[in-house]
Amino acid sequence: MKAFPASIAALITLSACGQTAGGPGLFDVERPRTFRAEAGAIVDSGFFGNATVNNIEVMSGQRDYAVALAERFDAEVPSTVNFGFNSAELGPEARGILDLQASWMRQFPELRFSVYGHTDLVGSDSYNFALGERRARAVVNYLVSRGVPGSSLEALVSYGETQPLVLTQNRERANRRTVTEVSGFLQRHPTVLNGRYAEVVFREYVESATAPQNITGITASEFATGQ
Repeated sequence: MKAFPASIAALITLSACGQTAGGPGLFDVERPRTFRAEAGAIVDSGFFGNATVNNIEVMSGQRDYAVALAERFDAEVPSTVNFGFNSAELGPEARGILDLQASWMRQFPELRFSVYGHTDLVGSDSYNFALGERRARAVVNYLVSRGVPGSSLEALVSYGETQPLVLTQNRERANRRTVTEVSGFLQRHPTVLNGRYAEVVFREYVESATAPQNITGITASEFATGQ
């Protein structure tokens, strides 16, 4: 088991003495600064038309727990998958990383996740936005094939070529990627309905957990071509 980020340990103190007069579960805390700005957002802030859920999460204190869990995910498993040039195919290395992501996700069924697709700067804007979406779809499809409920993968976004890690007009593998992030809680999950957020935050991640067997899915190329 890897060490938790410091912000998670701080949540014990916050939950014990940081409640405001507004009612149970309201925390007078400042959210940690986003630690991975390249993907767009650590937790869904209503960008996907979910402003009501966002307001509930802020008022109930869920947002602070969601940020802590986003940090845990980023620290405990690789969040980035890379692709070949002009390709949405998942290679062996990518599938290995996604197996780790799927294992983590299955152990935290209360959470929802977002997958962001990116490209390098070769090609037109419109083509690269479509390619980024195909890459994100390939990742989502693979995670579902490894036992992650589709309801947990709520957002699939393409940034195309707009967020390169390496500023170059040439082919660049580091820019051809997807990033997976924790985006919040599943509001209808029993643990969430009962307000047991700390139980999720402090749950141990078992790195050796295996994926369910006999689960099949289509390949990335089949997904991209609609076959």
